[in-house]
Amino acid sequence: MTVHLEVAEGVGTIRLDRPPMNALDVAVQDRIKELAEEAARREDIRAVVLYGGEKVFAAGADIKEMQAMDHTAMVLRSRALQESFTAVARIPKPVVAAVTGYALGGGCELALCADYRIAADNAKLGQPEILLGLIPGAGGTQRLARLIGPSRAKDLIFTGRMVKAEEALALGLVDRVVPAAEVYPQAHAWAAKLAQGPALALRAAKESVDAGLETDIETGLAVERTWFAGLFATEDRERGMRSFVEEGPGKAKFQ
Repeated sequence: MTVHLEVAEGVGTIRLDRPPMNALDVAVQDRIKELAEEAARREDIRAVVLYGGEKVFAAGADIKEMQAMDHTAMVLRSRALQESFTAVARIPKPVVAAVTGYALGGGCELALCADYRIAADNAKLGQPEILLGLIPGAGGTQRLARLIGPSRAKDLIFTGRMVKAEEALALGLVDRVVPAAEVYPQAHAWAAKLAQGPALALRAAKESVDAGLETDIETGLAVERTWFAGLFATEDRERGMRSFVEEGPGKAKFQ
């Protein structure tokens, strides 16, 4: 298989494994969707890491495969391409991308589907589709603009330029830059810590933020209000508040 799902400490690692550059061909796209949906429904997975290995996250689409496609073929394929990445974005659990080496084109778009991005100090990210006479087609025009703002997103999309880790951090494209050897350990530690948290509250927080970004503020506030009240029916809420009153903040142990 070109993509694997490994589970440890409540963390599921979706690992791309198509050397040398983890090119995202149709088979990889479909496998990403399959494993994202599995990670979403498995109760033993409480948080997720996206990882391409020590050398490269994903250098983009399989250009040779795409070159053979005509307009009709891509009309039929483009929805499945987007849906494979959207399956990652819709995992109702914390998701962190551990970015090493190149995260270009579809690789960058995959990283955008995470809630948090930790990048190696030698990482390079970008949306170079314009250099092929194309635009990003796996969510890049939408998720990138929502993450870093429209003008910064347009600069990257219009020019197709790659940005190094420090510039990506300044743009808000990644959230932390660490030595390459520390990328996966730190990403796994971030996920493992959240895997010990209240699962329903984390789901509520994620879905409230994501839904709010996709609609007007009044609708977003209604989503937040519904989730907030609903959490009062959970054992985790009872446990968390009881622990706070009896032991002080930050000591609750969630199921």
